[in-house]
Order: sequence, then structure tokens, then C-alpha cells
Amino acid sequence: MMKKLMLATAACALAAGGAWAEAHGDAVKLGVVFGFTGPIESLTPAMAAGAEMAMTEVTESGLLLGGMGVESVRADSTCLDAGVAVSAAERLITSDGIDGMVGPDCTPVTTAVVYNVAVPNGMVSISPSATSPALASEDDNGLFFRTAPSDARQGEVLAEALVEKGVGSVAVTYTNNDYGKGFADAFQGAFEGLGGTVTLSAPHEDGKGDYSAEVGALAAAGGEALVVLGYVDEGGAGIIRGALDTAAFDMFGFGDGMVGDALTENFGADIDGSIGTAPGGESEGADVFQAMATEAGIDGTSVYAGESYDAAALILLAMQAAGSTAPADYVAHIESVANAPGEPILPGELAKALQILADGGEIDYVGASAVEMVGTGEAAGSYVEYLIEGGALTVSRYW
Repeated sequence: MMKKLMLATAACALAAGGAWAEAHGDAVKLGVVFGFTGPIESLTPAMAAGAEMAMTEVTESGLLLGGMGVESVRADSTCLDAGVAVSAAERLITSDGIDGMVGPDCTPVTTAVVYNVAVPNGMVSISPSATSPALASEDDNGLFFRTAPSDARQGEVLAEALVEKGVGSVAVTYTNNDYGKGFADAFQGAFEGLGGTVTLSAPHEDGKGDYSAEVGALAAAGGEALVVLGYVDEGGAGIIRGALDTAAFDMFGFGDGMVGDALTENFGADIDGSIGTAPGGESEGADVFQAMATEAGIDGTSVYAGESYDAAALILLAMQAAGSTAPADYVAHIESVANAPGEPILPGELAKALQILADGGEIDYVGASAVEMVGTGEAAGSYVEYLIEGGALTVSRYW
């Protein structure tokens, strides 16, 4: 009933959409706040391109709020430097006049931006990749959402995957922030619950040139594998290099921040037999998105590219449902366009969705990542397990 009431209200509001668009200008602006520099810079090009695919699709449809286009305004979160990310987000809101925010990406900067910038300014943000369990319990005034699921579940998936491979003991190293600590705690609880032994769980700092001390402590603790919950372009890579050079470990378990082309480009067959996990699933929407991305010259299989497409799409569809680009108006529609009831919407069908909403109908946005909102802006999510074999990442199963 609530969804139908909101859509009826939106239908009335859309009647004035053309006049509103003329007064506001002919373009919606979405901020894209990703770490274009920093520890995941090899992942963010595909993420940003994924979000901008949705923006282009909506613009080309000519159906958003009386024919408005969509502009992307990029800003560098750095992934880790909260001060830089906050300043960048403030500029997006106060100088660029964005109407919604895709991102931020990494948990430390997401927490800072959401509570220091987005919430005080009443700005909606949807992160495709901030996965710390702590973000689910924060007071965000209902303005923060994510299309990637929490690491509370990913910790369980990685633990189960390792146990199924016959690994009974591991050492764990994690990047020293909320993302790393939350992931490590979730993993350890799950792994020990399955009968495994964690010999040591220790943080590492990013940005160091030498990780011999950290690797030495992990090697002394021992274990059949080393679990690395860090960043592929930063300290996580330094830990792996140190472990390989000293023959401390040759089997690894990786979290999502480590899963990317840079991992196999740097280490290749030296890490064969290792496994990693990241949000993703086997679905019609994922296949459609990957085909669309390939046609556009984008790596649609890259971690969080699909979730980024979905984040941008949800904001724009919520605007259409509300008949407004004002965050205070459209925020209440994000979960309603994301969930049933309604016409299922896959990637490439945003024009269809915009028309249904303009006609007062209902949609159930499925998207590239099988979007389903639960709780307070949380994604239910699914996971893909990767195996490194022949020096390449291959999909071994879905969870």
C-alpha cells in the first residue's frame, strides 16, 4: 500500500515535471566519489564507467522528468584519506550542485563523507562498495544506501570456502581501518565456528615500503594459508610480496579489496590455488550488464562495476518516481523502486522503467547485482568465489 501511495503521489508530481526541469536546468548532476588515486585505483575506472553507463542510458532515453539529461561529476575519494574525501564531497554539493551521490567507495571515507557532509546537507548517497558491517548500524537519517552487501556475510563465505578446500588453520592480516577490522572479526568468528584455527589476526598499515616485520609475525604464528583483507594496490600487495619472497606462505585467501586484475598481474602463477571472494552473482542481469559493458569497451566483470551501475540507476529511478531531483523528495522512493512488487527491470531497460513510473506504474529494479534492499538501505547481496589458476582469476562458484 505504501508503495502504491508513493507512486500515485509521484504521478501527480510528474505532471509538473516539464516546468520543474525548465526552472532547474536541463541536467541532473550525480557526484561519482571514488578512489581514482590510492589503494584501489585499479578498480575504480570500471566502477565509474559502470555508473556513467546508467547515466548515459537515462539521458539517451529522454524520459527523465520531462527530458532531463544526466551529468557525471567525478571526485577523488582517495579511498583512505577522510579529509580529502570530505573536501571533495563538500565541493560537489556546494560548488557543483549535485543532486545525488554515487559513492563513496571505501569504508573509512564513506563514514566520514556520510556523517560529515551528506547527512548535514541532506544529500542521498549510494555506495556500491563500502562493505563494513558497522555502516549498517549508523544513524544516517535514512540518506545512505549501498548496493554491495555487508562484510558480515562475506566473512562467512570466505571462511566456508577455505574450510571446503581443506584449510584448517590460517593467519589473518587486515588493513587497519573499520573495513579491515570488521571483515577480520566476521571471518574469524565464522572460521572458528567451523572448527578452524586462526593463529594470528593482526592489522597492517597502508603506505609502507617494507612489510617484513608484519610478514615475520604472521610466519611465526604459522598456518596453512594467509588471509589478506586489504587493498590490491596498497599494503595487501606488500604483504603478499613479502610472504612469497620469504616462502612464508604460498596459499592465500583474499577479500574483495584484493580481487582485481592487479592481483594476478603482480603475482600471477605464484599464487595459484589461492581463492578470493567479492560481491557478485550468477543472474540474467549480471550477464546482460557484462554484455553491455563489453560493447562499451568496459570490463563488466570488474569488482563493483555492476553495483556502481545499479547505484546510479536507483537514484535516477527514485527521482522519476518522486517527480523531483530533490533528495528530500526522492529518498523515500529508493527502496520502493528497488523491491517488489512491480515490473522486473534489468540493465538496459532503464527507459522502460522510466516510462512505467511516468505512467504511475510500479517497478522492481533487479539490475546487474540482483538488487534487493533489506533493513535500512542494506543490500541482501550474493557472492562470487574466485580461484587463481594459471596465473588468472577464474570464477569457481557463486554463493
